[in-house]
Amino acid sequence: MPTMTAAQKRAQAKADYDAFLAGCPSRQLLDRISDKWVALVLAALGSNGPHPGEDCLGEPRSMRYSELSRRLAGVSQKMLTQTLRSLERDGLLTRTVTPTVPVTVTYELTELGLSLHEVIRGIKAWAEAHMDEVLANREKYDAPSRST
Repeated sequence: MPTMTAAQKRAQAKADYDAFLAGCPSRQLLDRISDKWVALVLAALGSNGPHPGEDCLGEPRSMRYSELSRRLAGVSQKMLTQTLRSLERDGLLTRTVTPTVPVTVTYELTELGLSLHEVIRGIKAWAEAHMDEVLANREKYDAPSRST
């Protein structure tokens, strides 16, 4: 068997990624990015966050933890902290600590995070545009079980 260089090994590993295989590391990444809180954090940081009644197409910007917490209605402190840490670990956002009193911590998407934000924004828009249809389908599907 011929010896492979490090670059060849990386190229082979990339070619071998197949999320349909149980041991593929891309499954872990798919699991992470399919989480609702991950999607909402990316949407908030990537488009100036949700504003009721407005389209979320603003410019990406940094946000403080407390600002993210207010924007993501229903997220617990524990879940937001875990989500931000996992996104930082994966290189999708950066955490910046500014030595002020009190300390200021901000979060901002990296280039990698911005590229994922584009995908998430499309999924979010699809969900919002088709929610009425999905709700009608759920009602139609559930109707026979209520009549028995």
